[in-house]
Formats: sequence, structure tokens, C-alpha cells
Amino acid sequence: MRSTGMNRGALLAGLAAFLLVGLGAAVFQEGVGQDKKVPKEPWIEEIENVFVRSEVCRQCHDRHYEEMLGLREMTMDLKQMGRVDAALLHGTALPSAVFRSVMGIWLQTNPSAAKKQQCLSCHAPAVTLFPQHTDRIIDQVMAGKVTVEGISCASCHLVEKLADDPKKVPSFQLTAGKAMYGPFKDAEDNMVHTSLQSPLYKGANFCAACHFEKLRDMRSATIDSEILEGAVCQSCHMEQSTGSSTSKRGAMTRAIGRHYFRGIVIPGLMLKNRNLQAEWMPRIEVDAKKSGPRVEGQVAVMNGAVPHNFPDGDPVLKQFFLTVSVKDKKGRLLGSVQKTFGTPYEQLLEQPLGDVLVKGGTTKRVPFELTLSEDGDGLQIDAVLTYSLIPKPTPALLDGYLKTLVTDAERERVKRIIADYAEPRMLTFRTKSL
Repeated sequence: MRSTGMNRGALLAGLAAFLLVGLGAAVFQEGVGQDKKVPKEPWIEEIENVFVRSEVCRQCHDRHYEEMLGLREMTMDLKQMGRVDAALLHGTALPSAVFRSVMGIWLQTNPSAAKKQQCLSCHAPAVTLFPQHTDRIIDQVMAGKVTVEGISCASCHLVEKLADDPKKVPSFQLTAGKAMYGPFKDAEDNMVHTSLQSPLYKGANFCAACHFEKLRDMRSATIDSEILEGAVCQSCHMEQSTGSSTSKRGAMTRAIGRHYFRGIVIPGLMLKNRNLQAEWMPRIEVDAKKSGPRVEGQVAVMNGAVPHNFPDGDPVLKQFFLTVSVKDKKGRLLGSVQKTFGTPYEQLLEQPLGDVLVKGGTTKRVPFELTLSEDGDGLQIDAVLTYSLIPKPTPALLDGYLKTLVTDAERERVKRIIADYAEPRMLTFRTKSL
């Protein structure tokens, strides 16, 4: 009897495990976070027939999936060295409150249908094949109920080549089908999808297809840099590891890139070369002279070891501020001037871009002039370089978006988000006697 009970228990445990596995697979198929009782809208099914949901990819590629969404383990330096939130990760950006706030403000500029599609082409690449669903996706974003995927496994790995038009932005071209593209050759056969090699995945032009503001030539596979010859975006922003890109099979000995895509606001990216990581920070030097109440001169901003442009990050959003001020020996402010480098909301997708602070591997000399409110003893001049993650909207744009919101709580939340992400953060400074 005891043996029979144990067998019955084992049978029940096995049945439970079978059901859990089956239910888990069903969850992956349907998509995490969706109401299983509500059938998908036909337009979402149309998209997902081409852009398979990332939860499906997770069944084999769990490591890359979890890195893309920020779910994977992090070492202490990655946790402590920068701010990490959903708005800054490829896989979670579209439904984030930050993206919704920025989109809401940008919509107040009355962008054309073509501009809306161009914007979402990078944030929700499905619109490149399904442009008719652009407004539906925007409506989901603005309602805060996003069920369609933005940047996903498929949206990157369906990229076969660059568009034929050299002026097209973004410049990638997707191919609808069962084939997934990547950097490796001789992929193992599997029953899920065909794997094909594309040299594009080892070139800077793959990333520059959306991050088009970073490089002098967004179509070039290499980066024009004497400092980091041979380096491409993936060299720094996809930390190299060893293993298999699938958890189910494959050799554990080849180099694979991590899918955190760390950058300036998510540091800790160049773990193999700490000296290089220390050298990326831009540096500034000040040359100034005083003539009566006037102070004039120039600030030299040097773009460290990084071979790409500033501002950077999410295409054209980052802003840089160079502030020059004069104080007396008591610390009293006698004069100040600030210059902004970046693109306002009204011009976010215009070409050419707004004023780029520093091109990769170069020095930009910024002239300045200010008038002191009074003379003083022991004068010193400070030059401070700061940045913000998004532009500060004009009062008219912000008020226009706030009026579209229903509750005071929503309006206060947007105000806090904009204040936080548009707040300047320190990069570097220089102080000298005048």
C-alpha cells in the first residue's frame, strides 16, 4: 500500500509538472501581460504572424531575452554605476511612461503621418512592414495599454540588409519570413526557424540604422576613428561573453554578445578594458581673458576616446549644456552664460540634425562672451558640461499635452517625469583663475 501511495504521488507530481510546462508554453505563445480571456485584435495578429513575440524566442534564447528586458543577473558595478530603468532598455521602452510622455509632447508639434511612421520605425519596427497600423500603435502607447511589441527579437533579427536609398532614415530593411539573420555562419539546423548569416550584424551600420545621429557615415560598416581602429558599436555596447546563444543546444565555446546594450546612462559596458572606459569621458579646457566688465574666450570640448558623436543615445533626444560662469573669491556669481547643443521637439526628425556638440574623436571649440555685474577680487572662471536625457519642452508644448490627460494625477506624473529626465546631469568641469 505504501508503495502504491508513493507511485500515485509520483504520478500526480509528473502530471502537475506536465501541466505546468504546457501552461508555461501557452503563456509564452500568448505573450506575457496580456489578458488571455480577451482575443487579440486582428491587426495585432497580423503583425505577430511576421514578428513572432519575444516570449516565444525565450523558450530557447532565454539569456538574450532576459538581458534585453533587464531581467538577467547584474554584477555590482552595473547596479551602482548608473541609472537603469525601463525607459532605457530596448525591450521595455515602448510601454514605458517616459516614452509615452515624450511621444505626447512630440505629438503637440503636429507631425505628419510620414513623420509618425518614421518615428515608430525604430521604436516599433513592425510599422515598416505594416504602416497602416502606425496610429493604432500610437493610440496604445498614449492610452498606457501597450499589447503590441516594440523592439523585439524578431524586429532586429529580421533585418537582412540596408535599404537601397542611401538617404533613408532609418536605413534598415526587414524581410518577412521564417528566416532569422545573425552574425554566425554554419548555424545548427532546428525545427523552429532558418538561421542565416548576414555580415551586417558585425558592422557599425547595423546599429546606425536607427542610431543614425552617432556616426559621420551611418552607412559605413566601420567607424572612422584613429583612436579605436577596428572597433564597432558592438565592441563596446555588447559585452563579449562565451557560451551558446541558445539554452537548449549549441557549442558553449564561441563568443557571443550580451544584449543589455549598455551606454552612458547604463555604464559598466567595457569590462574588458577599464582604461578605455575611463578615457571615454569628454574633457574640457578654458581659455579666457578679461577686459573691463567683459570676459570672453573659448572652451575646448574634447571627445575622449569615444569614436562617435555627442549628443547621442536615443536618436536626437539627448541635450548637452555648456555653462561658463565667473565668481569672486567669496563664491558670489558675477556673470554666467550657457549654450545648448541638441535638437528641440519641433525638429527631432529633421535632417540635418541640430547642433552636434562634438564629432567622434575630435575637439570642438566653443566661443563665449559674458558681462560681469560688478568687479571683484580673486576671480575664477568655471566651465561645466552637463547633459539631459530628453529636451525640455516649451511651456506651450507641455501645456498642450497636459490638457489631453484626464486626471490631475496623470498630469502630475508627467510633470515629474519631464522634470527628472530633462534635468541636467554632470559630465565634467574645469575651473581656473581669471
